[in-house]
Amino acid sequence: MDFIHSGVAALQQRLSFIAVEPIDWQTYVVAFSWVICLFESYLLLRQYPLYSKTSPPAILADHFKQDVFEKSQKYGKHKAKFSLFEGLYKQVLDTLQIASGVYYPWAWSVAGQIIGKAGYGVEYQITQSIVFIFTLTFLSALPTLPLGLYQNFVLEEQHGFNKMSLGLYFADMAKGWALGLILGSPLLAAFLYIFEWAGDRFVPWLMALLLFFQITMVIVYPTIIQPLFNKLSPLPEGDLRGRIEALAGKLKFPLKHLYEIDGSKRSSHSNAYFFGLPWAKHIVIFDTLIKQSKPEEVEAVLAHELGHWYFYHPTKLLLVSQLHIFTILAVFPAFLHAPPLLRSFGFPESVAAHPPPIIAFLIYQACRCPHSATDTDQMVLTPLEAFVGMGLNAVSRRFEYQADRFACDLQTQLKDDEMRDMGPRLGRALITLHVENLSTVWVDWLYSAYHHSHPTLTERLKALEAKGEVEGASREAKKEL
Repeated sequence: MDFIHSGVAALQQRLSFIAVEPIDWQTYVVAFSWVICLFESYLLLRQYPLYSKTSPPAILADHFKQDVFEKSQKYGKHKAKFSLFEGLYKQVLDTLQIASGVYYPWAWSVAGQIIGKAGYGVEYQITQSIVFIFTLTFLSALPTLPLGLYQNFVLEEQHGFNKMSLGLYFADMAKGWALGLILGSPLLAAFLYIFEWAGDRFVPWLMALLLFFQITMVIVYPTIIQPLFNKLSPLPEGDLRGRIEALAGKLKFPLKHLYEIDGSKRSSHSNAYFFGLPWAKHIVIFDTLIKQSKPEEVEAVLAHELGHWYFYHPTKLLLVSQLHIFTILAVFPAFLHAPPLLRSFGFPESVAAHPPPIIAFLIYQACRCPHSATDTDQMVLTPLEAFVGMGLNAVSRRFEYQADRFACDLQTQLKDDEMRDMGPRLGRALITLHVENLSTVWVDWLYSAYHHSHPTLTERLKALEAKGEVEGASREAKKEL
């Protein structure tokens, strides 16, 4: 602990100018958020012309029927137009909120008035902070509500994916707000209490709290939260269940439960994933995936997912995220004790002189273009976080290739001839997923590097082809699709 504190203290010494120099942080945040927003818009404009192509890439020519390809292009073009408008719309909202110099101070004042009516004074800073955050969250949700409605009931509806009713949409929203209040309030209270209790030595304790919360959510989300939105049922006995249980047994994957989830209740998009603690894993398969693919293809998708488990990819990503969190928290004390930071955003001297941790952290840690003012990216660190995101995408892409290779090599690893065609099966499954989801097959490399944590379908099929795993699968896939 002393070693960590000494390192953080040395860093704060180098950043001491933040607490005394009258830097115009408000202008800095607005300017760089626009730089990132315009860069993301530029990426969309790079990608947009690709939706006008009239045929798929050569490697996919035998897999996509012309009408399906045209539908995919129309869907991609529609999403691109919406994303461009959404990004600029949210950025304008964020700019108005920040540049006005009154939005955040007003919300803090309103939070104080609310707790005052309940009989609590200014000494109840944690309570005021919780009310402050939920006030901002509610206010930021209102102007973006039409975007969510359009995305679900116009964009997704037109292309055959939306399965939600308007009532279900608002019911989900109400549940999300309730869960945010129930789970978010205690977490935020504990988060802020650590600042009071640990003082400047808060970094390791906050990291421990956030890690504990992440691990807890691994258990709580699928067992308590997700059932509020979707029904998880045991996968029925049959060929698919037998294949998955046999594969898990051969790999010594600690499978505890195998579920089918009614994803079709909200969308016709498909997916599969696993979760759980190291000694008890649960696999969840969307009913849409089961309907769209053959059992041997779903088995190949699960073989890929088990590759992530085999190579400890979730654990490695968790460690990377902890390093990222540590870096953010280690720099934060310089902003925590910086009255000029709050004054730059319009807070009165009475508040800026003793910056409430939640306000300093919000300015430092929230609101990156094109998101709303309560998302979890960085205001001050916006430029750096853009590059960090691309780096994390590169790591994730490498893991995806590794999981693909794992599925292809199962025959050699398990010495099981039934696994000899796992590569072609995986290739057909990936193609089916893209066909059914109308996924974009022409993707600009820079757009993909910035936005995508997975390689494109073309990239994955070329990697499989390089291993000789999709050779001869073209004719079979063409017949099936």
